[in-house]
Amino acid sequence: MSKAKYTVTAALPYANGPLHLGHVAGVYLPADIFVRFLRMNHHDVAFICGSDEHGAAITLRAKKEGITPQEIVDKYNGIIGKAFQDFNISFDIFHRTSAEIHHKTSQDFFLKLYEKGKFTEETSEQYYDEEYQQFLADRYITGECPKCHNPGAYGDQCEKCGSDLSPTELIHPTSTLSGKTPVLKTTSHWYLPMANHEEWLREWIKEGKLDGVQQHDPKPWRNQVIGQCMSWIDGGLHSRAMTRDLDWGVKVPLPNADGKVLYVWLDAPIGYISATKQWALDNNKNWEDYWKGDRKLIHFIGKDNIVFHAVIFPILLKDHGDLILPDNVPAYEFLNLEGAKFSTSRNWAVWLHEYLETYPGKEDELKYVLTSIAPETKDSEFTWKEYQTRINSELADILGNFVNRALVLTQKYYEGKVPARGELTQEDLNVLGEIKAIPERISKLVYAYKLRDAQAEAMNLARLGNKYLADQEPWKLVKTDPLRVETIMNIALQITANLSVVLQPFLPTTAKKLSHFVNFTTTNWEDAGREDLLQAGAMTNTPEILFQKIEDTLVEHEVAKLKNTIQENTPIQNSEAMELIFEPQKPEIAFDDFTKMDIRLGKILAAEKVEKADKLLKLLVDTGLDKRTIVSGIAEHYLPEEVIGKTVQVLMNLAPRKIRGIESQGMILMAENEKNELSFLVPEKEFNGGCGIH
Repeated sequence: MSKAKYTVTAALPYANGPLHLGHVAGVYLPADIFVRFLRMNHHDVAFICGSDEHGAAITLRAKKEGITPQEIVDKYNGIIGKAFQDFNISFDIFHRTSAEIHHKTSQDFFLKLYEKGKFTEETSEQYYDEEYQQFLADRYITGECPKCHNPGAYGDQCEKCGSDLSPTELIHPTSTLSGKTPVLKTTSHWYLPMANHEEWLREWIKEGKLDGVQQHDPKPWRNQVIGQCMSWIDGGLHSRAMTRDLDWGVKVPLPNADGKVLYVWLDAPIGYISATKQWALDNNKNWEDYWKGDRKLIHFIGKDNIVFHAVIFPILLKDHGDLILPDNVPAYEFLNLEGAKFSTSRNWAVWLHEYLETYPGKEDELKYVLTSIAPETKDSEFTWKEYQTRINSELADILGNFVNRALVLTQKYYEGKVPARGELTQEDLNVLGEIKAIPERISKLVYAYKLRDAQAEAMNLARLGNKYLADQEPWKLVKTDPLRVETIMNIALQITANLSVVLQPFLPTTAKKLSHFVNFTTTNWEDAGREDLLQAGAMTNTPEILFQKIEDTLVEHEVAKLKNTIQENTPIQNSEAMELIFEPQKPEIAFDDFTKMDIRLGKILAAEKVEKADKLLKLLVDTGLDKRTIVSGIAEHYLPEEVIGKTVQVLMNLAPRKIRGIESQGMILMAENEKNELSFLVPEKEFNGGCGIH
């Protein structure tokens, strides 16, 4: 059976500033893990990225710094590219959209759609800054969002509530150039009539079908991706201008189009194609092999780019006529920092290049922590305290401790040689079975884009080894049963060798060290799970400490540095400057909608974990009317024994649905704070089950 072929892209970072950890955790690190795994499994894969060097954000930064847009993109392309290299992100190419090949590719793409009649030319009134004598691109205009009333919404999108906007919808619009109210002036542009594409987009996104033919399996698509796309489509797609009145960008290749450039969200995703072309030229390949035919196109992006990659770019690709559409768009939610959102303007950020300069050789530590807290399905948070805890208690105490024990004891007992395995006990057989099973579980998780859980499974192999040595206690047995110890140490070394394989996608530098320790090297995932990677008599090397523990002083220093920068960069009080992480208000509902919900108090009578589901508890709840089963996703916050006897609020008339084969007959209502901690909503007085919530 032939292996699937992949073209994997990571969102083009804007070359108007450096990368912070939110960018890394939500795009580039998960994409790198996925690609490293594909390569180990012998997939034909191209990993494509580059800097996005056009658009209003670039020109705004240039004006702010008093230099040209070209100087801006040259500066930040260098900083970003070096950070990726130092962080060991394994792009096949990191390109840039200012390159000549990109301008030519984008113009050819535009012309093909233009000649096929895919655009409409429309005249409209757009905002114009009279002081600067220029039309204002969407990002040159800010104002009050008409939906959530955020005062800092942009002309194309409100980043607080996520609404798609047009500049004329903003309340009290202001030019970011002059700070004055712009005027409306007539101009012409070429528009993409997206309403023509609603029907096929709906079927393609929800069912994975294109023209009745199955294109992709929609099940691995994340709920937030499907939900955001369908919200756009169900709300009615509107025509979107594919050109702008700017002097920086890809020139519109038509007569009488002076002063007009391609819209950045037409230009930027074509950057994936132009980068592939450059890589193909450099490596004697055919770029079309990576954008046509039987191939999976995967876009790793942040949630703010979902509709551009899952709606607009697919429309453009389909209109082009002979290019593949995305097979999956694994979008990530936002990573927050120490209780607040990342803010480049206030310097509330941990910058990747600064981390790498300050802590050289600590790339894998950061990779491990960011993957452990990756915002795959909801926003998560980076704190320096958790950074310390995960490195100390997981990397050092579990992985590092096990590897060091296994190798030091081998050096001590057998002068570094792998001992022969003797008769196996049931405990040995159980461990060998897990060695085989863990890589299989990792594979299923990676192919389903659940990279956070996949890394946890890889670490479970180290946990297995730690527990095995702790249970067997070879340091005690060596005097009374040396033959038994030989078997124990052989198995411990086989675990170490397997760790050098399964950790390669996640912690490549650490995996390389492990390979050196055990004198075994492979890049084939098929070797993972084998119990004979090391032959009896083979030599191992003296180990070194894999991970140094993090001291409290580092945490204190980094937190203090953040607080100092926020005070230096924000003239208002910290409490006002720190935008806490709460979801915006949901759309308004009628009173009748609220009265349809039957919410009552109930008491939890019994609780147990749902098998093979880390987040779920099966609860038996006395509602006063009946005793019903409810499956609740609170297992990461409460142990079963902690919730028995709790009075809880129950949504009674929620339609039953099966979760992991268990019919859940309602929902437990919980409060969630900015740290994603859950709490029951408990009445201040003693109330019986069945009491209503009004």
